[in-house]
Amino acid sequence: MEIDPAASRAVLKRERVRDTILELIEERRPGDAIPSERTLCAQLGVSRPTLRAAVDQLVVAGLLVREHGRGMFVAAEKITQELVPDRRTFSLPRAAGTWTSRLLEFSTVSAGARVGRRLGVSPAADIRYVARLRLVDGSPMAIEYLHVPARLVPDLTSDELESGDLYEHLGERHGIQVAEAVQSIEPTVLTRDEAGLLDVPELSPALLFERLTSDASGRPVEYVHSIYRGDRYRIVSRLALGPHRERPSSGDGHHPGIPPGDFPAVEPVTFSTRGVVADGRFRAAHAEPGAGAAPPCPGVAPGLV
Repeated sequence: MEIDPAASRAVLKRERVRDTILELIEERRPGDAIPSERTLCAQLGVSRPTLRAAVDQLVVAGLLVREHGRGMFVAAEKITQELVPDRRTFSLPRAAGTWTSRLLEFSTVSAGARVGRRLGVSPAADIRYVARLRLVDGSPMAIEYLHVPARLVPDLTSDELESGDLYEHLGERHGIQVAEAVQSIEPTVLTRDEAGLLDVPELSPALLFERLTSDASGRPVEYVHSIYRGDRYRIVSRLALGPHRERPSSGDGHHPGIPPGDFPAVEPVTFSTRGVVADGRFRAAHAEPGAGAAPPCPGVAPGLV
C-alpha cells in the first residue's frame, strides 16, 4: 500500500492540534468555555479546516460541546466503568494474520504538559514520538501514536518500530520490563485524512484506544493512543461463568452488557478480552471463534505483548 504524504502530514498536524485542545479541556471544568476557533487558529498557526477537524473529533468523542452563537464548552464528564479481570483467567490469545508497521514519523520532541503528566516527566523533557500505520496482511487497520521518555530508549531505532516484538525489544535492548497497562476504549469517527490512511470513507466508525504502560516498579514507560477502523475491528470478551472458591472483591460491579443481577453475586465473572479483525468478505459479527486476525488485547497489536 502506498501512503499519501499529504494525507500523512495532515493527520499528524491535526493530531498535534487535537493534543493542544485536549490540554485546554483538561485544565478546565465541565461547562467552561474554550477559546474560539478564530483565536485557536491564530494561536496554533493552523487553518480553520485543520482546527475544525480536530474539534469535530473531540465533539464526537463527547469531550466538547458546540453551542450555536455561544462557542465551544467542555462537555460533562463521562461515566467510566473499569474492567477488572481475574488474574488467573485473563488471557491474551495469539493473533492470526500478519501484522506489520509503516512509520509515518519518528522523532524526538518535548513532552508537553499533557503527555508529560501521563509519563511523569517535565513538559520540557525529551520523548520519542512515533506515529505508525498498522496493517494486517497488507491491509491498513490502525494509526498508532507512541510516546516514550527519550532517556529510557536513547538508542531506539526505526527497525525496532517496524519489525519484531516492540516490548521484547524494550526488554532485551533497553532494559525495560513492562508489567502493567491501563487502557481505555471509546467510539469515534474518522476524519478525511485518517480515513485516507485507513482506506475507508470519511466519518467511518472507529475505536479510540488510550494506554499507559508501566514497568515492574510502577514507572510509566509508554503512553499510546490508537485509532482502529471500526468496520473490521471489534472487541470480544470471553466470560468464565463456572464456580470459583474466591468471592469477588466487589459485589456491586458488573460486566458491561450484562445487567446487574443476571449472575449470582456470590461467584465472580471472569473474562479475557481480545480484538477481532474480520475477513474482508464478512462482517466481524459473523466471525467464528478463532477466525480472522485477532490482536492479543484490544488496541495492542501482535508484536507488542
